[in-house]
Amino acid sequence: MTELNHLSTDLIELILSFLPIPTLIRSSTVCKQWHSIISSVSFSNNHNNNKKPWFFLHGIHNISSKNNQSFAFDPTSNSWFLFPTFPTTSTTTNNHQNQPNNSFIGSNGFFFITVPEFCYTRILRPTRWHATSPLYFSRINPLLGVFNDHGPHPKFIVVGGVKFIGNLVDIEDRLDVEIYDPVQGTWELSPPLPADFRSGNSSSSLSSAMFKGRFYVYGIYSCFVASFDLKQRIWSDVQTLRPHLGVAFCFLIPCSKHLLLAGVCNSPQGGCSFNLWKVDEGTMEVSEIGAMPRELLYALFDGDEDDEFASLKCVGLDDLVYVFNEDYHSVYPSCVCEIDADSGRCSWRRVPQLPSPVNKFHKVISFCSTLSLHSILGDEDEHLQIQ
Repeated sequence: MTELNHLSTDLIELILSFLPIPTLIRSSTVCKQWHSIISSVSFSNNHNNNKKPWFFLHGIHNISSKNNQSFAFDPTSNSWFLFPTFPTTSTTTNNHQNQPNNSFIGSNGFFFITVPEFCYTRILRPTRWHATSPLYFSRINPLLGVFNDHGPHPKFIVVGGVKFIGNLVDIEDRLDVEIYDPVQGTWELSPPLPADFRSGNSSSSLSSAMFKGRFYVYGIYSCFVASFDLKQRIWSDVQTLRPHLGVAFCFLIPCSKHLLLAGVCNSPQGGCSFNLWKVDEGTMEVSEIGAMPRELLYALFDGDEDDEFASLKCVGLDDLVYVFNEDYHSVYPSCVCEIDADSGRCSWRRVPQLPSPVNKFHKVISFCSTLSLHSILGDEDEHLQIQ
């Protein structure tokens, strides 16, 4: 029989391509040849197991950044990763010690700090913070999106939020949309959120979705929806998108072929359900595609309080929807739904518990992002601790 070390490089690469990311990370330490194959850009681009978006959960502690923790869930291997602890402060400045917790945001592959200066870093390079030129409107708790605009380099869009001057906030001021180009190092001003969102213009009451060249904003409780055209830099008319009369709150999710609404409904007969609706972005009509099994929904909670579902949050990307409880008492349990793009069939399952020990957080940031092997193995400080 042919020994393993006598196999051709192409055949080794083919064999490795069937492994999930956690196994590949371990395999990259076997020898220099395997590390070279696995960490290459070509292998990363062709690796089928890294196409499903990961679920990122970052907990912030008010008193000490040493108690912050970052977790990442790989749906293919059904396992959690624990990031090394890092401070939510920029290495480019010493002026971040008193920043408010709601100035820290995660979005599609990046962490951001919005005040007192705007900084960003890739999620796997938490010590490499980059400070931008100042925002025209310093703000906290905005919506933030990452997109590509006719080029390989991503741009950042900042929408809404609360105006921040020193330690004061102005909740009445409508803030212009700002778009940052990292290559040019400049901010571009665009029209602000429509006035309908004035009463709730921060990420605590809004959800967003980047879909087909538009940045959608949806009122979690108001059910208002509008989209920002990333080419023309204009807002659409505001519409009401309420999928069910008994809906308590909803989140807007970008899937591979369409938009989704995901939220809690109160039934006239009593009880609650967590439902998914498909949205036709042309007509803005909705149709239900499924609901979370009730035993799975109630497994996310411990008590019988009336507002037990208030701590429920939802994020998603492509064809995965993650639902989790941001209450520490429940130790942040979560579940995931995988949606078949063709049939629309929903498959729900419980996500394993977070790796212990889990600290108590004052704020939890969550988002989805695709992840490449090259971004993990490209540098030594990008390795994750496998749980």
